[in-house]
Amino acid sequence: MPGPAEPPGPAPRGTAAPDRLWYAAYGSNMHAERIRCYLAGGTPAGSAHRYPGCRDRRDPERSVPVWLPGTLYFATESVVWTGGRAFYDPDGPGTVAARAYLVTAGQFADLVAQEMYRPPGTDLDLAAVLATGRYAAGPGRYETLVRAGTLTGLPVLTCTAPAEYRALPGNPPSAAYLRHLGAGLAEAHGWPPERAARYLAAAPGAHGHWTADRVEAVLRGHVPTPPG
Repeated sequence: MPGPAEPPGPAPRGTAAPDRLWYAAYGSNMHAERIRCYLAGGTPAGSAHRYPGCRDRRDPERSVPVWLPGTLYFATESVVWTGGRAFYDPDGPGTVAARAYLVTAGQFADLVAQEMYRPPGTDLDLAAVLATGRYAAGPGRYETLVRAGTLTGLPVLTCTAPAEYRALPGNPPSAAYLRHLGAGLAEAHGWPPERAARYLAAAPGAHGHWTADRVEAVLRGHVPTPPG
């Protein structure tokens, strides 16, 4: 069972870019099987999209459960899963359950590139996000970098959309996508299906389309009726 999740500590500003950092996954990458497709290459269960993998294909050194201040929401349309993608609004209300992976700066850059369906191989300049806490590396859906705090003296970084959660039309996630989120919440936080289902069904974009009972059915392996 994972240990108790904690929020990352305050993020000092102006820190030099480290060789290693914590990548905070709040969506399907909480699931170890899923993130391995980004790291080592492969096709995640329930998808037909093959990821090329990172230049450095090693597993993360370790992972820990964390809480991020802000809001989890679902919006836009995923070409990999269909349905909405998970995004993180650090200025929204509430807290977001996440899984922090200790990776190299190069692995983080390659993860972000693959989120944008670009080939890996180009390092990110992290100076701006380390100095200010947020940096739009581009206009794309996962090109806004956020520094969520620090753990073990290293920055906790993630990527998300440039808009706040109320600025994008919500779009409910697919059942296949929810299965990866539920598996990740179980691995990282030790949540049973009913708790993960309540959390996911309450997120903007899913709320009003998915009920907690129907999400729980998905996480337990049953086939639900489509959201509507």
